[in-house]
Amino acid sequence: MITAIVFVNADVDRIPEVAEAIAALDGVSEVYSVTGQIDLIALIRVRHHDEIAAVVADRLNKVDGVRSTETHIAFRAYSRVDLESAFSLGLD
Repeated sequence: MITAIVFVNADVDRIPEVAEAIAALDGVSEVYSVTGQIDLIALIRVRHHDEIAAVVADRLNKVDGVRSTETHIAFRAYSRVDLESAFSLGLD
């Protein structure tokens, strides 16, 4: 499995809608709204490198409200910690 981390800048007044549209795309496993210089982080998980282009360039970049993206391809994982628990605020 290949993982890519995509930093997304979106129209500020449409961040929730943009996040939901991105999360609905095939190949996108999670989308997080974040603080800082970017608005959203999308995690892409695909089987082949060429699928990253299909997800990011062909679909994600075309979501209405996406202003720009920066893609980082992960090549080695150092932790097997469950991402959901790592980002959890404990508000269950």
